[in-house]
Amino acid sequence: MAKEGVKARERKRAQLVARYAEKRAALKAAGDWVALDQLPKASSPVKLHNRCKLTGRPRGYMRQFGISRVTFREMALAGKIPGVKKASW
Repeated sequence: MAKEGVKARERKRAQLVARYAEKRAALKAAGDWVALDQLPKASSPVKLHNRCKLTGRPRGYMRQFGISRVTFREMALAGKIPGVKKASW
């Protein structure tokens, strides 16, 4: 499980990206690279990293569910994810 500070930092980055999205798009369209460089570095969408919503794990992230593969497997086996069941053939 990730530390709370790491998860909080990621949430803060997401808020910064949302706040500066319009301004960043306008500056890119205008080609004003100097002004774009003056914006906070964390406001770039490239800086975001997908993390599990429950544990904060950065690797093995499943976009469709928003959780990591480990958490997904635990929840699927417990029957907590509707429509998902263990494969057998």
